[in-house]
Parts: sequence; C-alpha cells; structure tokens
Amino acid sequence: MGNGQVNVSGTSSDSTFMDSGFRYGLFPVAYSIIFVLGLVENIYVLYVLRCLHGTKNMGEIRIYMTNLTIADLLFVLALPLWIDYYSRGGDWIYSDFSCRLSGSLFFINTYCSILFLGAISVNRYWAVTQPLDAASSDHRRRGIIMCVIIWLLTVSMAVPFLISPGTNVDEKNFTRCFEGYQNQTDFEKKKLAVFHFAIIGLFFVVFFLVVVCNLLIARALLTQSPAQSTITSRRPRGLKRRALQMLIAVVGVFVLCFLPHHIIQGPWTLAVLRIEDGLGHVEWSKAARQVLNEAHQITLLLMGLNCILDPVVYCFATRKFRRFIMGHIKKLGKGEGFSQRANTQLSMYSRNQSLRTPEQGPTA
Repeated sequence: MGNGQVNVSGTSSDSTFMDSGFRYGLFPVAYSIIFVLGLVENIYVLYVLRCLHGTKNMGEIRIYMTNLTIADLLFVLALPLWIDYYSRGGDWIYSDFSCRLSGSLFFINTYCSILFLGAISVNRYWAVTQPLDAASSDHRRRGIIMCVIIWLLTVSMAVPFLISPGTNVDEKNFTRCFEGYQNQTDFEKKKLAVFHFAIIGLFFVVFFLVVVCNLLIARALLTQSPAQSTITSRRPRGLKRRALQMLIAVVGVFVLCFLPHHIIQGPWTLAVLRIEDGLGHVEWSKAARQVLNEAHQITLLLMGLNCILDPVVYCFATRKFRRFIMGHIKKLGKGEGFSQRANTQLSMYSRNQSLRTPEQGPTA
C-alpha cells in the first residue's frame, strides 16, 4: 500500500524506521467498518445493476458503474489482510506474494476509481449538454472500449508492485509490507520517485477534467432558460437538482478521498526516499518527515473511504438506479421481501420511458 513508515538509507540518527503508532489502533477499526459497509454496499449495487440490465438508456454509464463496483470489491476483499497487519503492529505474517497482491489491489482500486469517476463525469456532461443525442443513441461499445483501456492502464501501472519484492524485515524483526526502501540505491530511489510523480501528474489531469466537466454541467443547467428546460425535460427542476447533486457527489469524493493523498504524496515520497544526491535530494528535518508521514497515513485511510462513497454517486447519476433503491427501501420498511412486483414496476417504468420522444430528453 506504500505506507509511510520506511527505513531510509544512511547512517545519520534520523535514518531509522519512521513510525506512526496511532495507525495500529485506528486502522484496524476503520478498515473493519469499511470492509463491512463496502462489502454489503457493493454487492447490493451489483445486484441492482443486474436487475437494471434490461432497461434502456443506461448502457454506457451502467458499464462504468459496474466496473467501478468490481474495482471497489477487489479492494474490500483484500482488507482483512491489512486489518490483521495493522492489528499486529505492522508485522506481515503472510507470503510476499500476498503482500504484493493486496498492495496492488489497493493501487488498482484507487486509480480505477479515479478514472471511472472521470468517465462518469464526461458521460454526464455529454448527457446534459447533448440531451437529444443521449436520448437517441446507445453507446455501449464506447463504454466497453473505455473500460478495457482503463483496466489495461491501471493494471499495467500496478505491474511493478506485482513483480517486485513487497516485504522486508526491519530492525525489530517485523516483516513490513510495502514499507522499506533502505536497501535501494540512489538510482532505484530516483526511478521510484519518477513513477510516483508521474502518477500524481495523472491524477491532477483527471481531477482537472472532472472539475471542468462538472463546472460546465453546472453552468449549462443554471443558465438554461425555462423554455429550454421545458424542451429537454418534463421536470426541469428535478433534472437540475439531480445533476447538481451528482456534481457535488463526484467532486466531493475526489476532494475528500483522493486530493489530500496526492497533495501529500510528492513531498512524502522525497522525504521517505531520502535521495542522497542530485535531482530529488531535499534536506528534511526529522520532525518534518514525521509530520509528513503521519499526514500520509491519514490520507491513505481517506482513500479507502471511496469504496463506500461511490454508491452515493450512483444514486445521483441515474434516476433508474435511485428509483430502484428507494422502492426497495420502502418495501423493507413495510416488512415486505423484495418481490417480483418491484421488477415488474421497474419494467413498466422503463417501457413508459422508452415511449418518450427524443425531444423529452434522457431519463438517466
């Protein structure tokens, strides 16, 4: 997972293993909550998306949502290993391969989430600004192609974590997982720094795209005249409200879960690598490195929250998804099981929506 407790090379007194003891109490509790909520939420999301399989006008965005949910589940399923790791005070008792695999799943989930949320933002921008095209077109092929590209890109970036040793033993005889660069040369450290800064750059490119798309969505909706609203939607106020809520949800996930980590990641990388000479060499005091390390631990925890916040984005992204869940909640509140009646109502709703003319706009 690339946590911030590393033993850097050198002989100075501040080159010892840099620890943040608070995480051994905080992380097992927090990750246990994330594991339970994330497992339940994402399995339920897959169930809802499966039930919506036959509905129209959800092709591309449903593909993005399904793949994002799968990425979240992969991370959630690896959490028990990390819960045990932190419960043992940072001692990895499993194989080196399991360390590499679980760390890679954390990485894959993070950047799949970032890229899929970016794709959802672009899709919603297109649906709001080109409603007639969105209502009359099926872009499943584009969604499938984009998902293949995102998975290939993310998995290829995770390959270095999969093929390189993930564990090392510290001075306490603890086996650390993705924590320890003390045996690497300056050249190896610089290669690692370049990789981290390239990833940071990729994030800010996607973050800029997400912010721009959502600002353009907001501008298009807020500047839309009442006459235009009537043409593109029977219920313009509800459409605007839902689109603005999705804007806040997507940008909120980025700002809460991902932005803090990628702001801290650059300075933290240089602080823990301790490159001794040339590009990347920075003199850090022990106190400064400790502050950066503890801030980095918090941002890692915040990134883990994305797997339980992504379903919130889904609720704002499509009306069908939200209606399906609300109908299910009402039935459970009445003590009823989820019956075929709900599926029948959903099918009737979908058929009614399919009869809408293109001028009435997309229902998603």
